[in-house]
Amino acid sequence: MKHFRYSGLIAWKGHAGTGAEMRKLVYYVGTTLDGYIAGPNGEYDFLPIEPDVTEALLPELPETIPTLAREHMGLTDTPNRRFDTVLMGSASYQPGLDAGTTSPYDHLDQYVFSKSRTGEYPGVTMVRDDAVDFVADLKRRDGADIWLCGGGKLAASLAGLIDELIIKRYPLVIGAGIPLFDGPFRVSRWTPFQVQEFASGALVTRYRTT
Repeated sequence: MKHFRYSGLIAWKGHAGTGAEMRKLVYYVGTTLDGYIAGPNGEYDFLPIEPDVTEALLPELPETIPTLAREHMGLTDTPNRRFDTVLMGSASYQPGLDAGTTSPYDHLDQYVFSKSRTGEYPGVTMVRDDAVDFVADLKRRDGADIWLCGGGKLAASLAGLIDELIIKRYPLVIGAGIPLFDGPFRVSRWTPFQVQEFASGALVTRYRTT
């Protein structure tokens, strides 16, 4: 692995494989030091938006910014770089509804996994079928990579299909909440291939399946 520095950033980076591949399912999410992506009631406003992290990741992943914030950030006409699809659990989808939109990532194909929600949600596809079978089929279709943005229960159910983790770890401990993977005990091993350390104290680590 290569050790290199840039803009005050330390990273460890290996070489990715080459050749045609199936679409990757990437779990890209922020966590606390003790592994929670949200508080006990789903609150997430305590997770900071660090300028140095945003500056480093935004050029690569501009499509992960919600549609309502894109104009404010000057991203209105910015093309998607890596993802063309986003997967959300019911709780991860709720903040968009709270903000007054049924389509939080209107620039992406949006799938919400919920067996309890009823009614119509313009701009998104509500998936009530088995998540594993649905996403396995989705990965076989043509397209760019797929972003899993949460939540913990959906991530646990799809753990066997996830190809890459991009974990933004913030220097916070909250003691309780919704874990990164909220499911039964299951051991899986991941190999880090890039680590980015920021002056704000945040750490972004990328893993691939072993």
